[in-house]
Amino acid sequence: MSLKVLIVGSGGREHALVKAVKKSPLLGSLECAPGNGGIARDCQCVPISADDVDSLAKYALSGAFDLVISGPEVPLSMGLADRLRAEGIAVYGPNRDGAMLEASKAFSKDFMKRHSVPTAAGEKFSDFSKAEKYIREAPFETVIKASGLAAGKGVIIPSNRDEAVSAARDMLEGGLFGDSGREIVVEEKMDGEEASIMLMVCGKDYVMLPASQDHKRVGEGDTGLNTGGMGAYAPAAVATPEILERVRAEIVKPTLEGLAKEGIDYRGTLYVGIMITKSGPKVVEFNVRFGDPECQVLMPLLESDALKLMYDIARGKLDAASVKISGGYSAIVVVCAKGYPGSYKKGDMITLPEDKDIPPSSWIIHAGTKADGGKILTAGGRVLGLVGCAPTLKGALEKAYNLADSVKFEGAFFRRDIGHRELNRNA
Repeated sequence: MSLKVLIVGSGGREHALVKAVKKSPLLGSLECAPGNGGIARDCQCVPISADDVDSLAKYALSGAFDLVISGPEVPLSMGLADRLRAEGIAVYGPNRDGAMLEASKAFSKDFMKRHSVPTAAGEKFSDFSKAEKYIREAPFETVIKASGLAAGKGVIIPSNRDEAVSAARDMLEGGLFGDSGREIVVEEKMDGEEASIMLMVCGKDYVMLPASQDHKRVGEGDTGLNTGGMGAYAPAAVATPEILERVRAEIVKPTLEGLAKEGIDYRGTLYVGIMITKSGPKVVEFNVRFGDPECQVLMPLLESDALKLMYDIARGKLDAASVKISGGYSAIVVVCAKGYPGSYKKGDMITLPEDKDIPPSSWIIHAGTKADGGKILTAGGRVLGLVGCAPTLKGALEKAYNLADSVKFEGAFFRRDIGHRELNRNA
């Protein structure tokens, strides 16, 4: 078998998928739309934006691709998988109805209520006065979420009720987050530690990848503004075997049974963000694609053929028992442009180590980069992800930080405490 594969997206997650797919003996040819500066070194890039579903569908059909893998959620929520499957092309990623779990937090909240999936108490609102009444009278502190897609930035965690009311007003009446904030979800603020659970789902069958933990705050000690993710590691010991068993029984089983009951043939990644509370694991959110940067630490731990696994799932076949996961650790350190997550400069030249100087079990993942002739330039806030794998987390982090210190561009910065909770637990 020689598969022709198209990966959709342009970030670090997509570069990790490219690297994983390239290892497969089943791969014939690989393209990425639109890709980035680093992806262009690994495969052919096509200048089609991930949200240009019409052009993506036409290109996939005209190119007779065997498999399309969607990295981001936006093309899935716009029906890319529906269109391609209708034309006989296998897609790793759910149809539009499955993508609603991420595209609408209101849908997701209602779905969890319908199928008794443990999550925070909460309600959806499109009327500000009703939202304000709920916030003022709720017997708990609240979190305010834009219902629609907001590139991971649609959640506000207020410090008091007045701030919560202001956040609701800003979204519903002030246009904060645009159309994504025209409907909001007001929910209970949960206490506990978060973890990310990535499932590779084929109907009611699934593979659970190692639990990971992301670091959202820009500053060390988990301080400062929220970001798309400053680093991650896996496996995360906070998700103990007992917790994972409860996740399977109390969250995964009713979720997958609920999808099937509602006629949703789910094929792709289901990202379950959990809060480990005193009463057990609860869902913070569902996403319908791999996390970024979690994908970058999970792909290296997947010993089985990633392309075969995604191709099988896309065609409705999954032999979950045959999937092998490494017993080691993986960690990523994200190097950012000065000013991120606020405004930042683009177009600075990046100096990278030669391939021969990159140690075994280490990867340089490009996120916000672009190729300019033979040079690689900065083109985003999160510029590079440096990944290390080792038998211990300390060893994986050492490899990642050694690589992070070896890349240079003006204003580059990164957190030096990735994995601090895990290391403190072990200590």
